[in-house]
Amino acid sequence: MRVFRDLGEFRTCVGETLGTSDWLAIDQERINAFAEATGDHQWIHVDPVLAADGPFGTTIAHGHLSLSLLPVLVGQIYRIDRVRMSINYGLNRVRFPSPVPVNSRVRVSTLLQEAEDVAGGVGAVLRSTMEIEGGRKPACVAETVSRYYASP
Repeated sequence: MRVFRDLGEFRTCVGETLGTSDWLAIDQERINAFAEATGDHQWIHVDPVLAADGPFGTTIAHGHLSLSLLPVLVGQIYRIDRVRMSINYGLNRVRFPSPVPVNSRVRVSTLLQEAEDVAGGVGAVLRSTMEIEGGRKPACVAETVSRYYASP
Protein backbone atom coordinates (compact mmCIF):
# COMPACT_ATOMS: atom_id res chain seq x y z
CA MET A 1 0.00 0.00 0.00
CA ARG A 2 1.24 3.44 -0.93
CA VAL A 3 0.85 5.96 1.88
CA PHE A 4 0.75 9.70 1.25
CA ARG A 5 1.62 11.95 4.20
CA ASP A 6 -1.02 14.49 3.20
CA LEU A 7 -3.02 15.89 0.30
CA GLY A 8 -0.07 17.96 -0.89
CA GLU A 9 2.03 14.86 -1.42
CA PHE A 10 -0.90 13.10 -3.10
CA ARG A 11 -1.33 16.01 -5.56
CA THR A 12 2.26 15.65 -6.77
CA CYS A 13 1.47 12.23 -8.25
CA VAL A 14 -0.81 13.32 -11.09
CA GLY A 15 -0.08 11.13 -14.10
CA GLU A 16 1.28 8.25 -11.99
CA THR A 17 -0.10 4.79 -11.47
CA LEU A 18 -0.59 4.58 -7.71
CA GLY A 19 -0.43 0.79 -7.56
CA THR A 20 -2.29 -2.48 -8.01
CA SER A 21 -4.62 -4.30 -5.61
CA ASP A 22 -4.58 -7.93 -4.59
CA TRP A 23 -6.61 -10.48 -6.55
CA LEU A 24 -10.23 -10.94 -5.47
CA ALA A 25 -12.28 -14.06 -6.27
CA ILE A 26 -15.71 -13.58 -7.81
CA ASP A 27 -17.78 -16.57 -6.75
CA GLN A 28 -21.45 -17.37 -7.29
CA GLU A 29 -22.27 -16.46 -3.69
CA ARG A 30 -21.00 -12.89 -4.26
CA ILE A 31 -22.93 -12.63 -7.54
CA ASN A 32 -26.13 -13.91 -5.90
CA ALA A 33 -25.74 -11.49 -2.98
CA PHE A 34 -25.39 -8.60 -5.43
CA ALA A 35 -28.50 -9.81 -7.29
CA GLU A 36 -30.42 -9.81 -4.00
CA ALA A 37 -29.18 -6.35 -3.06
CA THR A 38 -30.09 -4.83 -6.43
CA GLY A 39 -33.07 -6.92 -7.53
CA ASP A 40 -31.25 -7.83 -10.76
CA HIS A 41 -31.88 -11.57 -11.06
CA GLN A 42 -31.20 -11.94 -14.78
CA TRP A 43 -30.47 -15.59 -15.58
CA ILE A 44 -27.06 -14.83 -17.04
CA HIS A 45 -25.96 -13.90 -13.50
CA VAL A 46 -27.85 -16.24 -11.19
CA ASP A 47 -28.88 -19.39 -13.08
CA PRO A 48 -25.86 -21.65 -13.71
CA VAL A 49 -27.94 -24.20 -15.66
CA LEU A 50 -29.34 -21.69 -18.15
CA ALA A 51 -26.07 -19.74 -18.29
CA ALA A 52 -24.15 -22.90 -19.22
CA ASP A 53 -25.99 -22.81 -22.55
CA GLY A 54 -25.70 -19.02 -22.85
CA PRO A 55 -23.17 -16.89 -24.70
CA PHE A 56 -20.45 -17.17 -22.01
CA GLY A 57 -20.89 -20.80 -21.00
CA THR A 58 -21.28 -19.87 -17.32
CA THR A 59 -22.75 -17.20 -15.10
CA ILE A 60 -21.09 -13.79 -15.14
CA ALA A 61 -20.86 -11.00 -12.61
CA HIS A 62 -23.07 -7.97 -13.05
CA GLY A 63 -21.16 -5.04 -14.55
CA HIS A 64 -22.27 -2.92 -11.62
CA LEU A 65 -20.90 -5.56 -9.24
CA SER A 66 -17.48 -5.02 -10.83
CA LEU A 67 -17.90 -1.27 -10.42
CA SER A 68 -19.02 -1.64 -6.79
CA LEU A 69 -15.81 -3.50 -5.94
CA LEU A 70 -13.64 -0.47 -6.74
CA PRO A 71 -13.73 1.01 -3.22
CA VAL A 72 -12.46 -2.16 -1.56
CA LEU A 73 -9.82 -2.83 -4.23
CA VAL A 74 -8.63 0.77 -4.58
CA GLY A 75 -8.56 0.90 -0.78
CA GLN A 76 -5.74 -1.65 -0.92
CA ILE A 77 -3.69 0.56 -3.24
CA TYR A 78 -3.24 3.84 -1.40
CA ARG A 79 -4.08 5.84 1.69
CA ILE A 80 -3.82 9.56 2.37
CA ASP A 81 -2.98 10.53 5.94
CA ARG A 82 -4.28 13.74 7.54
CA VAL A 83 -7.61 13.47 5.72
CA ARG A 84 -10.73 13.77 7.84
CA MET A 85 -13.15 12.62 5.17
CA SER A 86 -13.29 11.36 1.60
CA ILE A 87 -16.40 11.16 -0.53
CA ASN A 88 -17.38 9.65 -3.84
CA TYR A 89 -18.24 12.69 -5.96
CA GLY A 90 -19.25 10.77 -9.09
CA LEU A 91 -18.16 9.05 -12.25
CA ASN A 92 -17.01 10.53 -15.55
CA ARG A 93 -16.87 7.42 -17.69
CA VAL A 94 -17.38 3.71 -17.09
CA ARG A 95 -16.99 0.83 -19.53
CA PHE A 96 -17.26 -2.94 -19.15
CA PRO A 97 -15.11 -4.31 -22.02
CA SER A 98 -15.24 -7.94 -20.88
CA PRO A 99 -17.60 -10.01 -18.71
CA VAL A 100 -16.33 -11.49 -15.44
CA PRO A 101 -17.03 -15.24 -15.41
CA VAL A 102 -17.95 -16.85 -12.11
CA ASN A 103 -14.94 -18.21 -10.19
CA SER A 104 -12.50 -15.85 -11.85
CA ARG A 105 -10.25 -13.39 -10.04
CA VAL A 106 -9.98 -9.66 -10.60
CA ARG A 107 -7.63 -6.91 -9.49
CA VAL A 108 -7.40 -3.16 -10.04
CA SER A 109 -4.66 -0.73 -10.94
CA THR A 110 -5.30 2.98 -10.42
CA LEU A 111 -3.86 6.07 -12.08
CA LEU A 112 -4.25 9.57 -10.63
CA GLN A 113 -5.39 11.58 -13.67
CA GLU A 114 -6.20 14.92 -12.07
CA ALA A 115 -6.01 16.63 -8.71
CA GLU A 116 -7.21 20.16 -8.03
CA ASP A 117 -7.91 22.28 -5.01
CA VAL A 118 -11.49 22.45 -3.81
CA ALA A 119 -12.77 24.24 -0.72
CA GLY A 120 -11.14 22.47 2.23
CA GLY A 121 -9.40 19.78 0.22
CA VAL A 122 -8.61 18.19 -3.11
CA GLY A 123 -10.81 16.91 -5.91
CA ALA A 124 -9.31 13.97 -7.79
CA VAL A 125 -10.09 12.01 -10.93
CA LEU A 126 -8.75 8.47 -10.86
CA ARG A 127 -8.77 5.95 -13.68
CA SER A 128 -9.10 2.42 -12.37
CA THR A 129 -8.69 -0.59 -14.63
CA MET A 130 -9.99 -3.95 -13.44
CA GLU A 131 -8.28 -6.91 -15.05
CA ILE A 132 -9.43 -10.51 -15.06
CA GLU A 133 -6.72 -13.03 -14.28
CA GLY A 134 -5.71 -14.58 -17.61
CA GLY A 135 -8.06 -12.27 -19.53
CA ARG A 136 -7.23 -10.30 -22.66
CA LYS A 137 -9.47 -7.30 -22.00
CA PRO A 138 -10.28 -5.46 -18.78
CA ALA A 139 -13.52 -6.17 -16.96
CA CYS A 140 -14.08 -2.53 -16.07
CA VAL A 141 -12.42 0.80 -16.78
CA ALA A 142 -13.79 3.65 -14.70
CA GLU A 143 -12.96 7.29 -14.12
CA THR A 144 -14.04 8.01 -10.57
CA VAL A 145 -14.23 11.46 -9.05
CA SER A 146 -13.41 11.77 -5.35
CA ARG A 147 -13.13 14.59 -2.87
CA TYR A 148 -10.67 14.46 0.00
CA TYR A 149 -10.99 16.91 2.88
CA ALA A 150 -7.95 17.77 5.00
CA SER A 151 -7.90 17.37 8.76
CA PRO A 152 -8.05 20.71 10.56
